[in-house]
Amino acid sequence: MTKVELKMLNYKIGGDVGKLENWHFKGLASNYMITSGTPVASGRIDRGGVGYTWRSGIWRCTAGTFICNELGDEMQTILAGKLCLTFADGAIHEFGPGDTFFTNQGDRVTWDILEDVTKVFHTVKPDGF
Repeated sequence: MTKVELKMLNYKIGGDVGKLENWHFKGLASNYMITSGTPVASGRIDRGGVGYTWRSGIWRCTAGTFICNELGDEMQTILAGKLCLTFADGAIHEFGPGDTFFTNQGDRVTWDILEDVTKVFHTVKPDGF
């Protein structure tokens, strides 16, 4: 049996999340539409990803508004900043540091980033990434 060593992921509200890569607003499946400002996204996959049915990591975005299709069922916790999500059914929710929320695969969501946001996420996509 092979022993697997797991590195502890330690995300803290307002803490340093380390180096992130540019994540462009592209991808046919997400169908991004920037509707206000010039948001810039960055992130990092810390576990899972390509070849898996799940992934966990960090995402950051500067102020602005965009609409996208959610690619998986995702649990998200805000570490810094403030955002407002508007769902296709008209439901509106505001989130800030310490708040955790879920989006579902296929949801069409408007993301209004009110203050630069950093979040930790865990996404499940049964057909894989």
